[in-house]
Amino acid sequence: MSVAKPLLAALAAAGLLVACSSDGENAAATGGAGAGSGLAGGAGQIRPGSQEDLAANVGDRVFFDTDRASIRADQRTVLERQARWMQQNAQVQVTVEGHADERGTREYNLALGQRRANAARDVLVASGVSGARVQTISYGKDRPDALGSTEQAWAQNRRAVTVVR
Repeated sequence: MSVAKPLLAALAAAGLLVACSSDGENAAATGGAGAGSGLAGGAGQIRPGSQEDLAANVGDRVFFDTDRASIRADQRTVLERQARWMQQNAQVQVTVEGHADERGTREYNLALGQRRANAARDVLVASGVSGARVQTISYGKDRPDALGSTEQAWAQNRRAVTVVR
């Protein structure tokens, strides 16, 4: 019996190490703007031009005020960094996803999400990215990033996320 306990402990520790390792995708999805987060996928390297690269080194999302689709001044810099990143990674095409918080009807939030995605796309294009490289889609309130009916959750869900295709 005394050999079984250390063996079980070693197996449990190995299981925890495997469970804690990540491909970076989940971390990128939950890392807010992601700029400077130091996310490393795989063997400690981020592949240039990947979603992980965008999220970790530039930021993959911008946030909006309630019932608004205009790009806030503090969020415009994220989109301008994205545009520079896309110019450095000329092979990359993206989809800008528009999202809304849970309040309002499904139809209203789908339209609001589309206006947000279009606004983010417009800044990318105005910053020199070819419009042919940027698609948009709205998920409205159907894909919340944060669950809950609080201002903090709503603020995280009012966003446009740039996703590498």
